[in-house]
Parts: sequence; structure tokens; C-alpha cells
Amino acid sequence: MRSRVELFEQIRRDHRQEELSIRELAEKHGVHRRTVRQALAAAVPPPRKAYPPRPRPAIDPFATVIDGWLLEDQDAPRKQRHTARRVWQRLVAEHQATVSEVTVSRYVARRRVELGLVQREVAIPQTHLAGAEGEVDFGEFYATIAGVWIKCWMFVLRLSHSGRAFHVAFGTQAQEAFLEGHVLAFEHFGGVPGRVRYDNLKPAVVRVLKGRDRTESERFTALRSHYGFDSFFCRPGIEGAHEKGGVEGEIGRFRRRHLVPVPKVDSLAALNELIAAGDLVDDERVITGRPVTIEAAFTAEAPHLMPLRGEPFDPARQLEARVDNRARVSVRQCFYSVPARYAGRRLPVRLAARTVEIYDGSKLVARHERAVGRHVEVLTLDHYLEVLKTKPGGLPGATALAQAKASRAFTASHQAYWDAARRARGDSAGTRALVEILLAHRTMPAASLVAAMDRAVTSGCLDPQVVLIDARRDTTQVAPVVPIGALARYDRPAPTLADYDQLLTGSGT
Repeated sequence: MRSRVELFEQIRRDHRQEELSIRELAEKHGVHRRTVRQALAAAVPPPRKAYPPRPRPAIDPFATVIDGWLLEDQDAPRKQRHTARRVWQRLVAEHQATVSEVTVSRYVARRRVELGLVQREVAIPQTHLAGAEGEVDFGEFYATIAGVWIKCWMFVLRLSHSGRAFHVAFGTQAQEAFLEGHVLAFEHFGGVPGRVRYDNLKPAVVRVLKGRDRTESERFTALRSHYGFDSFFCRPGIEGAHEKGGVEGEIGRFRRRHLVPVPKVDSLAALNELIAAGDLVDDERVITGRPVTIEAAFTAEAPHLMPLRGEPFDPARQLEARVDNRARVSVRQCFYSVPARYAGRRLPVRLAARTVEIYDGSKLVARHERAVGRHVEVLTLDHYLEVLKTKPGGLPGATALAQAKASRAFTASHQAYWDAARRARGDSAGTRALVEILLAHRTMPAASLVAAMDRAVTSGCLDPQVVLIDARRDTTQVAPVVPIGALARYDRPAPTLADYDQLLTGSGT
């Protein structure tokens, strides 16, 4: 369909080339003669005539009443003002109006703007200097981890100048995840922006005060002091969302681009590998309105970031937990195993966003990947072996055994040896034989023990001591042999006492 400008151009061309009359031009182009005269007078069509508003017989009789209600709402509490639906209900109930709800809704929406009751906030375009500012936020998404549908949290730190962003997934948005996200992001960028914008996240803000003032948490203050950046807090609620609009939009964009369809992974670590790959892909992206890729912009920005401090900030939380009679500590409503000998004791716990470490003094006694969810048990079979030597009947149904099988730490070779040992020796003795070999995993290579168990099942010689001797022989055979000639560089001359003899005879003076 031709526009009016194109129509005017064709009419003027035909008038010049064919010298057609106004009537002939009107007939050829199927328009009124008035339109032809307008085209011959000017190349640009005149503005359309403005007509007075059409009468609205359904709503006009009630316009004054509706306007009065809307104006009175200025003095009413915000949550007790008229909605368009309530206006329509009152018109029907109090004025016996026959107007439709849609007509009332359209009128109310237009009149609120005309009466100045709806204020549109104008944002001021910003230019961000290199290395000057970054933005932080959490975004939620879902993933299937080890076959379980789980809600995850994505920490995002975006540099405002280059637009480069760092993403990492956690199973929580607690303070330790908030702090660890900063540490990982600064390491990823190789530097620190001068100021970071936040909304009023609980890990950072204890209390929102008047204006921009906040009571900040001590751990967040320590993080900020360690890296030397300043913090800026946006206004609470939706009103302040545009103040860090870069990271708000980045969360949604990354989620749609790299987390659709819903990821299916074996662990949270595998999920973060997927997210890191997405960050690499995004380095080649060109943000709308910018002349270069994100990677090129970051290369120019990187020298302007503040350098990292010598030691990274420790984001973990230090706790203390009691070991129950199942050799577990309870941390954030989840249970983690420790060696059974610690049952009944209180042990220090280092709680990080992705790991849980339990100590006996300075000695690390257990380290687990942090569980996602509540009332989840994370158990290590090795922690229960001493108990299973005296209670072998507890192994077949042990939760730790089920988790070891799921993680493939308990292999098919272990199961084959266990089945053969129970058939040959009975359930209790066969299970004790397996436990003895499992205990040897603490000091011997797993590959050698697995190979020895396979040979034991094949030969029928299932004595655990024979299996261990066979595994040690296998370990010795695969040990690297250093050629004698390779030791020649360590040769030194034999020591002598000649210098001391000179001191005794005085010949050295």
C-alpha cells in the first residue's frame, strides 16, 4: 500500500511527464480532485484535519462524578483508592448506569493522566567511566540436579562501562553466597570497580534508614573494607529498580539465553561449568548501540579496575555444631557426616556457599558439597567403616552406601566382591571382608584395589589380606623407576678435614 507521500510523488510525476488534467489525474489514481490539487501544490501532504471529539453518550453523563471520585482519592490512603472496577461498581449501584466496565476502565485510565494523577518518572541517561562502577543482584531459576528439580540462585556482578558480567549459581542466597559471589567475581575480572550498586539485599543491609542511609551488616562492611570499593544502595522496591537496570536486564537475558531449556546436570559444579561457558559465549556479544564486543570493551576497561588485595576475602561463616549419635552435624537444616569417633562432640564448622568443612582443632576431618534444600543428608561411607566392622548387618541398608553407589564411589567391582564374599563366607564375615578392603582405600590407590578385587572374584581367592597383598604388588609394579644415570647430577665430592688440619698446624695464617 502506497503512502500519501508516494502518492503525491506519482501524481506530480504524471502531471509533469504526461501533462494530464486534474480530472484525468484523479481518475488515474482513484482519488478526489482535492487530493490532486494538494499534490500539485506541495510535495508533502498537509496534516489531517482535527475533528472534535465524538460524543460518548454512555459515559459523558457520569464524567463529572468519576472525575470527582478520582480527585478525592488524592487524600485517601494509597491502598483504599478507587480502581476502575470499583468506579464501575459504584456507577451501577449508586447511579443505575448501564455503561460497560470496559468503557469505564478506558475513561478512568485516560482521565488519570489528564488530571495529573499519574506521574511518569523520567530517567536521566548515564555515562559510566571505565572501572568506576558495577551492579550486583540475585536472580532465581530452576535446574534439575541429579534428577531432582531444584530452585537455584544466580549471583550476578555486571561492570557498567563494558557490560561484562559474571554469573555463578548457588543453592542459597544467604550471606555466605552473597560474599563468595563477590570474591569469585573480582577474581574473574582480575580487579575491583570503584563503586558497586545494590538493592536492599538482606546479606548487605540490616536496616533501611531515611534516604540512602543503611545499617550494613558487619561481614559486608569487612568485605568492602578488604577490597576497597564503595557501595551505593538504590531506593527500596520497584521505584529503585531502574537505578541498576543494567544488571536487572542482564539476569533475564542470561536466563533466557543460556538456561532454556531447564538445565539437567549431575551436580551444582557441573551447572556452574555450563554457566561459565555461557559467559565465554557472551564475550563475543555486541550490546545494542555500542561499536565493539563486550570482550573488546572489557579489555579497555580492565586497566582502570582497582587491583586485587594480596589475600582473597574469606566469605565462609564460622559455626559450631554437635555431632549426633548417627555421626552427623546439622547445619542449616541439613545433615553432614563426620568420622564416627566424633559422635557426641562439638566441632567447628566452616560454612561456605558451596562447601561445608568440619574441623577438629586445625585438622580437617570432613568436607562435603553443600546440600540444596532442607533435611537433606550428605553422608560419606568411609566415616562409618569402624562401626560397620562390629555391625556388618547395617551396611546393606545404609544411606551412606546408597549415596556412594549414586556417586560411583562404590563401584561394580566392590559389589561383585561383596556378593562373592558373602556367598563364600556368609553375610557377616563377607561384609567384614569388604569393610577391610574399604578401609584400605584410605592409604592405597583405588585403582589397584579395584583391580585386585576383580582378580580375587575371578580366581575365587577372596581373603581380604590376599587382596591387599595383591593390590600392594600391583602398586609396586606401576611405581616409576628412576634410571641410575639420572641421579648423576646429585653427585658431590666426599668431605675432607684438610681445612681443619691447616688451622691446627697454623699453615693457613
